[in-house]
Amino acid sequence: MNAYIFPGQGAQFTGMGLDLYENSAIAQELFEKANDILGFNITDIMFEGSAEDLKQTKVTQPAIFLHSVILAKTLGDSFKPDMVAGHSLGEFSALVANGTLNFEDGLKLVSQRAMAMQKACEITPSTMAAVLGLDDDIVEKVCATTSGVVVAANYNCPGQLVISGEVEAINKACETLKEEGARRALVLPVGGAFHSPLMEPAREELAAAIENTTFSKPNCPIYQNVTANAVVDASEIKTNLISQLTAPVRWTQSVQQMIADGATHFTEVGPGKVLQGLVKKINRTSETVSATFEGTL
Repeated sequence: MNAYIFPGQGAQFTGMGLDLYENSAIAQELFEKANDILGFNITDIMFEGSAEDLKQTKVTQPAIFLHSVILAKTLGDSFKPDMVAGHSLGEFSALVANGTLNFEDGLKLVSQRAMAMQKACEITPSTMAAVLGLDDDIVEKVCATTSGVVVAANYNCPGQLVISGEVEAINKACETLKEEGARRALVLPVGGAFHSPLMEPAREELAAAIENTTFSKPNCPIYQNVTANAVVDASEIKTNLISQLTAPVRWTQSVQQMIADGATHFTEVGPGKVLQGLVKKINRTSETVSATFEGTL
């Protein structure tokens, strides 16, 4: 069975999507539509902007979403997912790919999500850290016993977990985790504590937008970050998507469940190859490839 997976923040690069824009009439139309919806020319920043320009929250999330979704749309009849999943932001791309959300609504929600997260980041000094080489339960225990807000945020693959929380609590937890034998406990260059209770103001803001958006019956199951299970019910998808901002990304568990449900072939749709690497670490025998567009105008 074919599983299509969609990356999240961090996969952006200058020039992303330019090949699609130059070689596909469908892509060109959707990129121009995106410029209108967002109210600024995101294409200029994606195609020619600096790494610094691309790191702006209002740009990063829509840029990755657009690259993934437009690439999927240019694949035409060869795009036939049996199941989809996305890492954090990538869940929105996956929901457009499987027909739950239309392109315009997906982009509006991603833009609102980016702005809401930015605002939440400004309330409390917060960050995230990557922890390598420890069992999940040890990391969870250290988070639970560290004073302040610090939680497990991204279960990326066995032995790679990202924690999220207040700056001071993250620094304390990193020291303890190194003492516990972590190969690395490294604070990440991110603007805030994503997938932690500190994102509650953003969750409330996004919840209202999600509630007011039409979600259709998907044409294949999505394995959502919050539950790591296959979901096809539109109202359940909404509920999980609202919870996503403050809950951990259960990527390891999602991939394991997809494999248990018959996934043998994983195609990453969007910039980079990060998710393919994670899938291989979760299950060495899974086939992984990048989606590629070879059409012309």
